[in-house]
Amino acid sequence: MKRNRTGRIIQLLAVLQTRHQYTAADLATVLGTSRRTVFRDLKSLQEAGVKYRFNQRVGCYATDSRFLLPPLALTLEEALALLLLVYKGRIHINFPLRQAALTAGLKVENNLRPEIRRYCACTLRTVSLQPDPMPVQELLDTTFSQIQKAIMVQRTISIHCYCPKEQREIDMELNPYHLLYSRHAWYLLGKSKADGRINSVKLSYIKNVRILDSNFIEKPFDLRDYLGRAWSMLPEGRLYNIKLRFLPEVAYDVANVRWHETQIVHFEDDGSAIVEFRVDGLKEITWWILSYGDQVEVLAPRVLRQRIIQIAQRIANSPEFTPSSR
Repeated sequence: MKRNRTGRIIQLLAVLQTRHQYTAADLATVLGTSRRTVFRDLKSLQEAGVKYRFNQRVGCYATDSRFLLPPLALTLEEALALLLLVYKGRIHINFPLRQAALTAGLKVENNLRPEIRRYCACTLRTVSLQPDPMPVQELLDTTFSQIQKAIMVQRTISIHCYCPKEQREIDMELNPYHLLYSRHAWYLLGKSKADGRINSVKLSYIKNVRILDSNFIEKPFDLRDYLGRAWSMLPEGRLYNIKLRFLPEVAYDVANVRWHETQIVHFEDDGSAIVEFRVDGLKEITWWILSYGDQVEVLAPRVLRQRIIQIAQRIANSPEFTPSSR
């Protein structure tokens, strides 16, 4: 067995031992290989006596909980990646438990070999991350921890939160399923006790969380199944073929980002880009399109084109924004 393959298989084993659910495609992405290579390496693990299991329902792999790989010393790259996440990444996103992350980073750093510690310290001084816009969430640590605890023990929660649709604060009971970070904000996904529907609640809107005495027993929540092909996190139950034309000024920047798993890009001779998606729902992608102003044209579907036109006309005709009102 070649050395580089040995290292890859050890990395595969380390990934499987995290107890997260990984599909073959996920493992290929993490390891930087093809799905075929992943299957070959899984077979090698099996031949070496390492037991793993395959959850056919969700199509994911994990090692047998009784098999443990002894802890390995961190390489320079592993240590640097971890410390970058802790010291820089925790201020780049609205990261919960920041103080705990900092303490963990200090413990890791103090146990590194001196030469690796010096290299990481030097590198961290030369790297900066500009924080993204994010909602102010003073109660993030408390809210996150309470909800995460309720998810783990499958307990219903009562939350007092602001409801943008009703423009007032409301109380609701949910069976909490999942915490999701999307578009610079944290969300709670859970089933409403009132109507049985899956709700998404922004954590910055939650004023108070109370864990109730009632337990709920349901099949594991599958985030991928719930999101489907939603643009971000709000599936609407109908798929649309989206076709957009971006002008040359923004075409390259748009094409250089993977906005959605169905994305297809074709550059025109004039430098513009035709970008296509197949997404569930129009509401979320509508606001993304509007963020590009007059640098984008909606080619299809017609209903989306009309929606963009109507919103643009309302903005142009709004008394607050007409030149005569200034």
